[in-house]
Amino acid sequence: MMALVHSKDYEKHETGIHPENKERLRVIINTLEKEGILNHIPTNKHILKSRNKIDVFRPETASLKDILKVHSESYVKYLKSFCDSGGGYLDPDTVVSKDSYKIAKLAAGGAITASKLVLNGYNSAYSLARPPGHHATRENGMGFCLFNNIAIAIEHLKKYNKIKKFIIFDFDVHYGNGTAEMYLNDPNVLYISIHQDPSTLFPGSGFIEEIGVDEGEGCNMNIPMPPGSSNQDYMYILERILEPVFNDFDAEFQFLEVGFDAHKDDPLSRINLDDEFYPWITSKIMNITNQLVLILEGGYNLSVLSRCNMKMINVLRNELTYEEEIQKIGNEVKVSNETKKIFHNIQDIFSSFYDF
Repeated sequence: MMALVHSKDYEKHETGIHPENKERLRVIINTLEKEGILNHIPTNKHILKSRNKIDVFRPETASLKDILKVHSESYVKYLKSFCDSGGGYLDPDTVVSKDSYKIAKLAAGGAITASKLVLNGYNSAYSLARPPGHHATRENGMGFCLFNNIAIAIEHLKKYNKIKKFIIFDFDVHYGNGTAEMYLNDPNVLYISIHQDPSTLFPGSGFIEEIGVDEGEGCNMNIPMPPGSSNQDYMYILERILEPVFNDFDAEFQFLEVGFDAHKDDPLSRINLDDEFYPWITSKIMNITNQLVLILEGGYNLSVLSRCNMKMINVLRNELTYEEEIQKIGNEVKVSNETKKIFHNIQDIFSSFYDF
């Protein structure tokens, strides 16, 4: 069973002519509506599981207490004041409007709501929200992100549901520096990110050697991929790493940070994934764990967002499986020597932590 968490109010985070704009969510929802697969739940008080459709829930608004578990009071006050004064550019890349503070709390609440739905029996729950979150640090918004949605959800689950151990797998083309920094010294949160080589792309961090600090060593795994990397390159590495690491770490709760900006048609990156990667990786993760919360991050080509979300969601609805395609798509002959070298470097560095 799959659930979706979404609100039309996310459109009130106005960014104008900007890659991260309200059309991103519109095209996804419109595609799903045309397929006739959405079942809008009028209230969140009762969970009504649909067998043939996706139950859609409104997000709750994250409380100030939840947000202050992750962000400093000075940053939260500054963001609110900046938005209340009309907004503008928070930094050279990140635009906010008068309602963005309120909507950022709603986006963080979407991650919390999705997490609760999985705890209540859904196999997967997908928070389709904006603004995104994985670049937001304790002290700053950046990279189109205001609050770190996934970290806020994790801290909520720790406090109210007594969950202690988490895995995050992030395949956005950009390294989620904000999420990673928050858990660098935490042995109970494993952050795995596959992204474009950060020497060629924002945020400039996320190298293999950044493995975590102190008690958190081994809990920050970066897979930096060179520009031009293909489905075959990604699949070669992920097929060898994900399942053994997930099994060795043995988390209680799993998150997938979903980005569609590593697609070959995305305007902001130079990775060459195609449409078939997204159902493949979804199927791969769902075969490792039977419960999953998905959080939307990047992806800035509207056609790609529409097509690839539909393919990914069809896997989550158990209509398609791509596991049988592994041998064909991940043919080692087509994998670059650079990809193989990256894998062996990761294998060597993490050999004392995981067996793969």
